[in-house]
Amino acid sequence: MKDLVSILDGNTFLVSDRAGDIEPSYDFPTGLFSFDTRFLSSWVLKINGERLHTLSMDDRESYRTKFFLAPGEPTHYLDAKASVIRSRSIGGSFEEELTVLNHSGKQVEFTVRLEIGSDFADLFEIKHARQKQGRTTVSVTDNELRFTYRREAFHRETVVASSMPAQVDASGMTFDIRVDAKGEWTTRLCVSTVVYGARGEDIRATLPFGGGRSADVIRVEQQELIDRAPKLGCDCEPLAGAYRCSLNDLAALRYESITLGVRLIAAGLPWFMTLFGRDSIFTSLQVVPFLPELIPPTILMLAGLQGHRVDDFRDEEPGKILHELRYGETAGFEEQPHSPYYGSADSTPLFIILIDEYERWTGDSALIRRLEPQVRAALEWIDTYGDLLGTGYLWYQTRNPSSGLQNQCWKDSWDAISYADGQLPGFPRATCELQGYAYDAKIRAARLARTFWNDPEFADRLEREAADLKQRFNHDFWIAERGYYALALDADGRQVDALTSNIGHLLWSGIVDESRAGKVVGHLLGPRLFSGWGVRTLAEDQGRYNPIGYHVGTVWPFDNSIIAWGLWRYGYRAEAGLICDAMLAASRHFGGRLPEAFAGYARDLTDYPVEYPTACSPQAWSTGTPLLLLRVMLGLEPQGEHLIIDPAVPPGMGRIELLDIPGRWGRVDALGRSRDSQGGATDS
Repeated sequence: MKDLVSILDGNTFLVSDRAGDIEPSYDFPTGLFSFDTRFLSSWVLKINGERLHTLSMDDRESYRTKFFLAPGEPTHYLDAKASVIRSRSIGGSFEEELTVLNHSGKQVEFTVRLEIGSDFADLFEIKHARQKQGRTTVSVTDNELRFTYRREAFHRETVVASSMPAQVDASGMTFDIRVDAKGEWTTRLCVSTVVYGARGEDIRATLPFGGGRSADVIRVEQQELIDRAPKLGCDCEPLAGAYRCSLNDLAALRYESITLGVRLIAAGLPWFMTLFGRDSIFTSLQVVPFLPELIPPTILMLAGLQGHRVDDFRDEEPGKILHELRYGETAGFEEQPHSPYYGSADSTPLFIILIDEYERWTGDSALIRRLEPQVRAALEWIDTYGDLLGTGYLWYQTRNPSSGLQNQCWKDSWDAISYADGQLPGFPRATCELQGYAYDAKIRAARLARTFWNDPEFADRLEREAADLKQRFNHDFWIAERGYYALALDADGRQVDALTSNIGHLLWSGIVDESRAGKVVGHLLGPRLFSGWGVRTLAEDQGRYNPIGYHVGTVWPFDNSIIAWGLWRYGYRAEAGLICDAMLAASRHFGGRLPEAFAGYARDLTDYPVEYPTACSPQAWSTGTPLLLLRVMLGLEPQGEHLIIDPAVPPGMGRIELLDIPGRWGRVDALGRSRDSQGGATDS
């Protein structure tokens, strides 16, 4: 998205080129989107028939931006007699103020033309172009252009209105204007998006934050959230910048659920502006020490949509936690199974892990007691539907081979799970990190059962099952001659032997035998996996390695944050600090905003991390990464009524001071210093 500019307010967002123009695209989601529908596919400004070129741009805020433009070719800028300013903001609706400035000493006539179009494409139709099944009509009134799309009960509208008189036709608006010497002309354009419900009204209108909101209102909302977060003081500017950017992006990614009317965090712009099971849970785990109030809506939404039947089309099973929820046309007409879709094997154990982690930080026992049935149902799914082969492991294989996901772990692209030689195993598959998540879920659920549900027998059973799983896992997945855990088991129980970053998630889960942790750490920080900018998803000597392959060689910041957490858990403080330092160094080259992924090239080949061409940014679990890295560096760990502070600050980073950390113990402060600095850490 290097040459594109985005602004967003929750899951309403706009993507344009660097002059502010939008042109129809089926390669990348340019346009104005809300709830998975593109409401504007064309928005092109011309002055006297010419496109404009960018002089400068101000995009420091997530919800608004400003373009300074000039007509004509760049070689004419020196003698430009006019310029244009496009100031835009988004807040449920989209508003743009156009200002034409006449720099000459005489009155000048201009023809200002805005070409406007709406294709009402579903986000999935942009990935896979389809013929629209509904009908679009266009109506013209004074200073207003209305696009209406209907397909049975599916009804969407785009309404464009101007504050100044315009000649309106079916494809845009034209303004014939005179601008006095050294003068200017301005019009305000408002684009309203309407998502009609069964009663003929915008279904967002009754939501607490529904309808259009001004840029000033959004600014206040976002600042209120940022002000509730702990205050960071540190000697490391990349950390300070990444922390600020993360809080800003978390505030911008919040959107309102139509289902429950609560505010959730969208997974990532542009493809994933909705609730995801896995992504939302990992983001919540990263964020909970800093903004715990963001977590209950996600937990309750996932619990409320927990699977309750067997539905092959949606990969739904009783007790299973969803993968993805969509609101667009293809989901509504069941051309895609995302209403919701349950095709992930890891969301269910991660759901249990999040509930326990949330209580450990907040002491919110009421929520734990309320969700006992959902946690028990999730545990039952792990032991029944999740164990496809009855071997005591967590497996996956889609019930929907036509439109379901093949891979249902976090590396869910088609070629992500392979043997070392690059061959792909058959199905079902049991990836290693799934077993770690299941182990951790049972350990944590045992604590919940013993502490809150008054069921010590169930707790004892879960702990026995976890211990048995750990023992079997360390026997069946360990590749003794190579000193690491297999990526997966195939359907015949053979080891899928690729060396991947997944083994770092095993450290986080606690399933790794202590005697083997050192070898795992050696691989994670060795040159085959560690690029210098972070841990690659796949080691560089493996058959499918590609430094710009989505899950087969790129570096994912979220992945690295979980690995750093695992290293810290097993006592490898220096190694955890090394990953933190690498991630923060990379963040400097992305303006403090870590993208979804970047290339896996070795650091000695480049002075900067190479961009992955279609990475989401901002993406929620990349946005949460600096927060989790900060937790790791300070060594923050809740233990009952106390917060343990055991820093892992890397050399050269200096002082890190986090003030007013919220939690069950009140609000406390933490201080860490790098190992080459004097001083220690506070304890509470």
